[in-house]
Amino acid sequence: MALFTPNLSFKTATFNSSLFILPATRHQRLRLNRCSRSLKLRASVAVESPSTSATEHVGSPELLLEVKDLSAVISESKQPILKGVNLTVREGEVHAVMGKNGSGKSTFVKVLVGHPDYEITGGSVTYKGQDLLEMEPEERAVAGLFMSFQSPVEIPGVSNIDFLNMAYNSRRRKLGQPELGPIEFYGYIAPKLELVNMKVDLLNRNVNEGFSGGEKKRNEILQLAVLGADLAMLDEIDSGLDVDALCDVAKAVNGLRTSKNSVLMITHYLRLLEFITPTYIHIMENGRIVKTGDISIAKVLEKEGYKAISDA
Repeated sequence: MALFTPNLSFKTATFNSSLFILPATRHQRLRLNRCSRSLKLRASVAVESPSTSATEHVGSPELLLEVKDLSAVISESKQPILKGVNLTVREGEVHAVMGKNGSGKSTFVKVLVGHPDYEITGGSVTYKGQDLLEMEPEERAVAGLFMSFQSPVEIPGVSNIDFLNMAYNSRRRKLGQPELGPIEFYGYIAPKLELVNMKVDLLNRNVNEGFSGGEKKRNEILQLAVLGADLAMLDEIDSGLDVDALCDVAKAVNGLRTSKNSVLMITHYLRLLEFITPTYIHIMENGRIVKTGDISIAKVLEKEGYKAISDA
């Protein structure tokens, strides 16, 4: 869920290992392989199209995000979580952050969007040339930051379409653009539903209330599709998804990618990275990024675990 509506409070759920993807059956593996081939072809066409590579980028992609020695503690207990994180993201790149539970992955992206549960104790973050840490959460959202939660919260009494309409108009107001009424907004959101393969009746239900795990994750990506983002941060978007839902979510994320926007995603699984091909993979340990490489790192983790990375 994007952090851009300051009047809505939220609490994120604690980690639940039962949300992880279960081993695939033979039928699911076949479906997975077909989906993976389709997504790779789609991504290849998107990245290699002359309209997005040759004409838009002359020289190196622009710097989007630069994190230097970022440190943070839990606001209440002052327990250190981030202990000097360094990361650089350029336009068009996909970065994946992996690591054991408790290594600081989710805290990192929450700090970037200005979550109040954490306090910055050192370092700097530059976003589009601006000091990100001086911006309020809603200012960061208007500037193009988006975060999807690992465990999306329910908002009783607020219909999904009203929430999305309000969020979209909130951003348009800050950008000096005219707001969209209900009918206009429905015309805008209808093709987004098709992109994420989401049922239209979910728009009239309260936000995430009674949604399945897959519906909640689709709803997060629907928010991304509606609001747009220069940097989309996806916190375990693959958790709790069956093969078909994972394919739909990955297809939607790839469909939203351009040569100008970037993705920063947290995952435990190689499976997601075979759908959304990363430019770089970063391994986080004890509040720091300790290793950076390509998808081969994830393949080693899949076979041998984190011990193999630590010993490398």
